[in-house]
Amino acid sequence: MTDKKLIGVDLGGTTIKFAILTEDGEIQQKWSIETNILSDGQFIIPDIIDSINHHIDMYDMTADQFDGIGLGSPGTINHEKGTIKGAYNLNWTNSVYPVRDIEKGTGLPVTIENDANVAALGERWQGAGNNANDVVFVTLGTGVGGGIIANGQLLQGQNGAAGEIGHVTVDPHGFMCTCGKRGCLETIASATGIVRVARDRASEYAGTSELKAMLDDGQDISAKDVFDLAKKDDDLAMIVADYVCDSLGFVLGNIANTLNPKYVVIGGGVSAAGDFLLNKVDKAMRKNEFATIKDSTELRLASLGNGAGVIGAASLIKVD
Repeated sequence: MTDKKLIGVDLGGTTIKFAILTEDGEIQQKWSIETNILSDGQFIIPDIIDSINHHIDMYDMTADQFDGIGLGSPGTINHEKGTIKGAYNLNWTNSVYPVRDIEKGTGLPVTIENDANVAALGERWQGAGNNANDVVFVTLGTGVGGGIIANGQLLQGQNGAAGEIGHVTVDPHGFMCTCGKRGCLETIASATGIVRVARDRASEYAGTSELKAMLDDGQDISAKDVFDLAKKDDDLAMIVADYVCDSLGFVLGNIANTLNPKYVVIGGGVSAAGDFLLNKVDKAMRKNEFATIKDSTELRLASLGNGAGVIGAASLIKVD
């Protein structure tokens, strides 16, 4: 008797990633296709169905060899109805029905979840979360997302919006956020937020700095530029990096005080700053934790990279 397989799908605004995994979470095959967001994203679900069916045929497999499909997507998830709404980077303004449509198109059961939550599940299952029962995951990308696993269960919340770490307020008088509030963590610690902080601090900085010179010269900079220069002791870059890491550590310390997770895991593109980022955030986080939390909660960098989404999506599938 052959063990059944899982299919994980990570739906992004640029690409859709797929993987076939064992029930133990080992990726056996993976591929991706371009996300076609034209015409209100109406081609996305048919493209997912076609790609899955094509690859099942290509690998000489049949639907009954699979336990199901897990899908991670941006937007607001209605778990009861199996719908996704408000995934604006996919041009999905109104509700779409991936569970109904993909199940009909593939003959396989489908489970959906928010993409940040799926990444959290992936890191918990096969990555830095070490399969612990209590894990907080924060992803620092274009925005700041999060996912919380408590007592082995993903927290979804009343309206599916639990774990919105990016919208914890750091400074009530700070930058305006796209959500309509001021001073959200996302306005400071996201890739776009870091650049925004750099421009703001540069306008008041009078010292010698390569970062300052780049900005004054009208050059486009990235969060990576800021952290690369901070690693070289550029004064302005260090000011920005310290503020970003202090803000992130402040939020994570208070979340740790609330939830007492075993691990707090930092992922996303900004986490490529590595131990330089980790050490600064850890120092700020510990400053904001009380003693019991300091002794029992560990800050880690994510380890799965782009694989977290498909692995976490596959973990949604209930295996008997």
